Amino acid sequence: MDTGNTAGRTRPGGGAVNAGLGAVFALGIAFTAFMLIRSWGGASWVFTTGVGVGVCSLALLRERQRARTAVAGSAVAAAAVTVSGLADLPQEPSPATALGLSVLIGSAIRTLPPAQAGGIALAGLAVVAGAWIFGAGAIPVLATLAWIAALVTGVGLRTLGKGHRGPAERHGR
Repeated sequence: MDTGNTAGRTRPGGGAVNAGLGAVFALGIAFTAFMLIRSWGGASWVFTTGVGVGVCSLALLRERQRARTAVAGSAVAAAAVTVSGLADLPQEPSPATALGLSVLIGSAIRTLPPAQAGGIALAGLAVVAGAWIFGAGAIPVLATLAWIAALVTGVGLRTLGKGHRGPAERHGR
């Protein structure tokens, strides 16, 4: 059974992709913190920033343990949605968190066995549903769009990769 462990395997350009993602994540987290400081004031930005850093860090580490990082990211995002809704904090998932979670979900769908991939997709749907339960507006809309993008991208890349075999597989290794 595939546990999503890809330690020791890298894909061409993976470092560049992660560097780009890291830059986008950092800018998104910083911009969100700045906007929360300006609009909510005080320490309202601290929780959102911590959640964003956590989920986005997991997204950057996804190559080693796809299933575990996706489950952990979904759990962090779900907890953040609940805490922010109950504690009158800025609504979660923030745009950076939603993007990080979509990277985790899309990557899991692309590579994991169907049952695991489906479970992770459903966990993402639960996060999105929670965002809608705690309020309407831009945050749940962005979370929904990010989740849909993860599904489309993950399934698309999974489908395109069906006929692709790497050098080790071609040589029977």
